[in-house]
Amino acid sequence: MGVSLSRAAQWTTASSGTGKLELTPMNTSLLNEILHFVEQFSSQHPQEAEHVFKEPLQWSTTLVASDFKTDYDISDSDVKSHEKDSEGRPLLQLSPPTVYVRSFSQLSKFVHLADDKKLEELRACLEENRQPIVNILGPSFATLLEKEGTHTDELSLIGEVEEDNQGKDSEVKVRLFLLLQNMDTQLLSKCLKEISEQVRLDPTAVKKEVELLRRFCNEGETRVLKSVRYTSDYEFSNGCHAPPWRQVHGEMCYLVIEPCDTETLYITCSTAGAFLNGGIKQDGEESGYEGTSIMYQDLVTLLNSRSPHFAENINKQDFAVQELPSTQKIQHVESVDAEEQGQPQRSCEQQEKNVHEKAGQQHTPNKAGGKKKYEPYTRWKNLGLVSPCGKAEGKNLSKSSGKEKSGEIQKKKLGAKSKMKAEFSVSSLPGRLSSQKMNPAGAVPADVFSESSSESEEEEEQPERRPESNTDLPSEYWQIQKLVKYLKGGDQTATVLTLCAMMDFNLMQETCQLAIRDVGGLEVLINLLDTDEVKCKIGSLKILRKISHNVQIRRTIVDMGGLQSIVKILDSPDKDLKALAAETIANVARFRRARRTVRQHGGIKKLVKLLECVPNLANLTANQVKDVEVARCGALALWSCSKSTKNKEAIRKAEGIPLLGCLLKSPHENMLIPVVGTLQECASEESYRIAIQKEGMIKDLVKNLSSDNDELQMHCASAIFKCAEDEQTRVLVYKYKGLQPLVSLLSKADNKQLLAAATGAIWKCSISVENVAKLQEYKALDTLVGLLSDQPEEVLVNVVGALGEFAQIPANKATIRKCGGIKLLVNLLTGTNQALLVNVTKAVGACATDKDNMAIIDQLDGVRLVWSLLKNPSADVQSSAAWALCPCIENAKDAGEMVRSLVGGLELIVNLLKSANNEVLASICAAISKIAKDKENLAVLTDHGVVPLLAKLTNTTDDRLRRHLAEAISHCCMWGSNRASFGEAGAVASLVRYLKSKERPVHQSAAMALYQLSKDPNNCITMHEKGVVKPLIHFIGSEDEMLQEASAGCVRNIRLLALANTKARLFL
Repeated sequence: MGVSLSRAAQWTTASSGTGKLELTPMNTSLLNEILHFVEQFSSQHPQEAEHVFKEPLQWSTTLVASDFKTDYDISDSDVKSHEKDSEGRPLLQLSPPTVYVRSFSQLSKFVHLADDKKLEELRACLEENRQPIVNILGPSFATLLEKEGTHTDELSLIGEVEEDNQGKDSEVKVRLFLLLQNMDTQLLSKCLKEISEQVRLDPTAVKKEVELLRRFCNEGETRVLKSVRYTSDYEFSNGCHAPPWRQVHGEMCYLVIEPCDTETLYITCSTAGAFLNGGIKQDGEESGYEGTSIMYQDLVTLLNSRSPHFAENINKQDFAVQELPSTQKIQHVESVDAEEQGQPQRSCEQQEKNVHEKAGQQHTPNKAGGKKKYEPYTRWKNLGLVSPCGKAEGKNLSKSSGKEKSGEIQKKKLGAKSKMKAEFSVSSLPGRLSSQKMNPAGAVPADVFSESSSESEEEEEQPERRPESNTDLPSEYWQIQKLVKYLKGGDQTATVLTLCAMMDFNLMQETCQLAIRDVGGLEVLINLLDTDEVKCKIGSLKILRKISHNVQIRRTIVDMGGLQSIVKILDSPDKDLKALAAETIANVARFRRARRTVRQHGGIKKLVKLLECVPNLANLTANQVKDVEVARCGALALWSCSKSTKNKEAIRKAEGIPLLGCLLKSPHENMLIPVVGTLQECASEESYRIAIQKEGMIKDLVKNLSSDNDELQMHCASAIFKCAEDEQTRVLVYKYKGLQPLVSLLSKADNKQLLAAATGAIWKCSISVENVAKLQEYKALDTLVGLLSDQPEEVLVNVVGALGEFAQIPANKATIRKCGGIKLLVNLLTGTNQALLVNVTKAVGACATDKDNMAIIDQLDGVRLVWSLLKNPSADVQSSAAWALCPCIENAKDAGEMVRSLVGGLELIVNLLKSANNEVLASICAAISKIAKDKENLAVLTDHGVVPLLAKLTNTTDDRLRRHLAEAISHCCMWGSNRASFGEAGAVASLVRYLKSKERPVHQSAAMALYQLSKDPNNCITMHEKGVVKPLIHFIGSEDEMLQEASAGCVRNIRLLALANTKARLFL
C-alpha cells in the first residue's frame, strides 16, 4: 500500500490538485487486493486491527447516515462510532461528505457497510490519502518501508519504536508494520506477474515483419510495395537498428517504405507499435525523431491506413502477421529503489541482494526473441543508460551536471556528449508508451557508406562472460568503481590523480576493464578527450589504450562516438598525445565499422602524416625520438585500418607508400613489424605490388627475412608471398638472394604462422623456372615433401602449390616419388578445403606425366579420387580435377578400361559440358579428347549426348576453350555418324571462324577438327561456302607439321568432292 501505490499504480496528472487513479486493469487488480486485505484484517489480526492510527484517513464518501447501523451514534447527518481513542475521539466519524477513520477495525466495518460501493470508497480513500502509511504509522515507518531491501528483524524494530514511543503499543505497531510491508510486497509481485503477461513488439517480431514485407517488393503481379529498407543496416546484438540513446525510448529501428500509390513513408518501430516520424531518411541525421502520426499496432496496420493499394492487395497475399514468432513483455513498474538512480536497479523478475552500496549490481540479460522476457539491450546498461527494468539511469549524471562546477574539466566530463545524457521520465519507457503520447526526439550518428564487400568481419559479437553474483568479483572491481565515481565528481587536480590511481591497476585484466565500463567510466574518459587539458587527455588515452584490447569495450567506444574524438587528437601539436591516440586507434579499429569511422573522419590522412620522420640516423635527438615513436604508433594504426579495401586505397592516395618504404629501412624491429604488417596487408592490391617494386622495398623485405624476430620474418615472408604473384618481384627476390633465407625458415616448423608465410613465398617464387632450379640447390623439395603430413591446411595449401610448380621439371617428379610424396598427395585428395584440393589436383596431374608416378597413382586409386572431385560444387576444383585427369588418362597402362571401371564417370563428364564456367568447359573438353581415343568409351560418350553439347559450345570466343573444344570434336568424329551430326548441329561454320584466331594452338586443333568433319560431303559443302579453302591453303605453308597435314587433308577432301561432282555432271 506504500511503495505499490507510488510505483505500481497508474495515476493521472491534475494541474489543480491531486491526481486520480486511472481506470486501468492494473489499478483494478490493485484495488481488489487491498480491499480483500482490509476486509479480512479484523478477523485475521484482531489485536493489530484495534491499533489507533497516527492520523485519521479521511476522504469524501458517498455513504450517508442511514447506511450505518448499530454501534454508531447517529445525529441527523453526522455519525460517530461508540469506540473512541485514548483522547476521546471517535474511531470513525462521518461529517458529510467527509469520513474520518482511525483504525483498521473501523475501516473493515466501513467497507462492509459500503456493500456494492466498496471499490469506489476504497478508490476515494487512496486518492485522498496518497501516503496511507504516514497516516497509519507515522512518517518514520513510511520512510523505512520505502527503503529498498529492508529486512530488519522484529526485535530491532521494537527497540527503535520503544525509544520514540516510551514502550506504548510498540509490539503491536511493529507487527502492524510488518503486515503492511508484506502486503506491499505481495501487491508488487502481483503487478509484475500481470505485467509479464502483457505483450508488445520486440526486434525479432519487427525483423520478421520487415522480411515478409520485402517479399512483396518484386516486379510481378504480387507487388504491393516498391521498397522497404532500414535507415541503418547495422544491427546491435539485441536485434535493434536504432542507436542506444534512442533505444531507451523503446525505439527499435527506422524504416523507409515506398508504397506504390502514395509518397514515401518514414516509420519508427517501437515496442509500443509503429508510427510515422519526421523524416529519418538515413542513419546519421540529427532530427526527425518526433512522431507525426498516431501509434499503430504494427507495420501492416500502419500501411493499411496509409496506402489504399497496399490495403487492397495485401489481403490477397499469404501474410500471416498474427503468427509473428517473438513478442516482448511490457515493462512498466518502477524498481523499488528510487533513492539513487545512478545505481543499477533490481531485475523485474527477481530482486537481488545489494552489495557494496549497490554500486555494481550485476544482471543476467535475457535474449531478445527468446522465451524469457525481453530486456533492454545489454549495452544500454553498460553505457549507464538503462536498468534491466527499462528505467533510465541518468540521475547521477544529471544531478552532478546541475550543480555548479568549477573549471572546464567538470563541464566536459558531464556535458560534452549530449547524445549520451539521459534524464528520462518513467513515462518515456516502453511500458508506458501505450498510455502516454509518443514524442521521439534525438539524433543518431551513423555511417552511410558501405564497406568493401570483400572484407570480412574479424570480430563477431561475443557474449559477455559475467560472474553469476557480485560475490564472485575481486576487490579490484569495487576499487576501480570507486575511482570512477571520484573521476565524475572531482576537479582538475582530482581528475589527474584519479587517472594516475587507475593506471596502477592491471588494466589488461578483463575484470578491471569491465569495472570501468559498468559504472559509466567510459563516457567520462571519452568526454575528457574533448577538454583542453593535456594531462587529462594523456591520462584518459593511456587508460583507453589498454582497456580497448577488450572486444566489448572497443565496440562500446565506437558506439559512444569516442573514435571521432580520438581521431581529432591526431592533429594535436603534442607528440605524446598523437602517439597515444594512434595506438588507441590501432586497438579499436579491429572491426569493420571502426575502420570505416576512421576513414570517414579523415583519420587515414592524419595517420599517414604521422609517418614523416627520420628513423635511420645513428644519433637521434630527444625530439626526433618522439617523432619516431609517433611514426611507429601511426604505422600500428594504419596496420589495423589496412584490413579494409577502401582504407588501402585511402592510404595510397594519401601518399603513404613512399613513407612506409622509408620506415622499412629502420633498424628497429618495433618499427619494422607494423610497417611490414601494413605492407603485407596492402600487397593484396595490384597497385601496391607495383609500388613496392618501384620503391625498392623488395630488397629490404629480403634483408629482414634474416632477422632474429619470428614475427618480423613472418610478415616479410607474407609480403613476398603476395608480391611474388608478379614476375618482376620473383626476379627481384632471386636477384637479392632471398630464396635461401626462405628455405631456412622451413626449419621453424613449430611456428605455423611463419611456416605458412614461408611456404607461400616459396610457392609463388617457384612459378619461375630459374627460381625452382635455385631452390633445388638448397634441398627445398625434400623439405617440402616432408611437410605434407601433420600440418594445418594453410601450410598444406602452400606446400602442395609449390610441389605443383616443382613438378613441372621432369627430374623433380622422380624426386617427389622417391621421397614418398605421391602417396601423401593422393591422401590429400579426400580433404574438403577447396584451395587445397585445387593445388593437390594440379600437383597430382603434374606428377602423372611420369609413367612410374602414374602407376603409383593408379595403384592408390588416385584416378577415382580425382574423378570424384568433378562433383565438387566449386568450379575451380572441377576444372583443376579435369585438367589432372588428362595426363592420368594419357599415361595410364590401360586407360580405356580404367575409365570404364568408374561407374557413372562418363555421364558426369558429359553433364559438366552444361557448366557456365569457361575454365570448367575447357578442361572437360580436354578430358573428353583423351577419353574419346578409346572407341568403346567414345560410343558411351555419344550415347550420353556429347555431340550436341559440344556443337552448342562452338560459338564461344574464348580461345582457350576453342582450342580444347575443337580437339574434342576432332576425336569424337571417329564414331558412327558423329561427323554428320556435328554438321547438322551447325558446328562446321563456327569452326571455320576459329581459323581467324590469333592463337596458333587454336589453328592446329581447328584444322584437325575440320579435316575429320570434311570426310562428310555435306560438311565439305558448308566449309566451301564459308570460305575455308583460302586460310587452309595459307596454313599448308606453316612450319607446324600437324597443322600442315590437317589443312592439306581438309583441302584434299573438299577438292575430291568437287571433282566427283564434276564427273557426275559430265556423265549425265
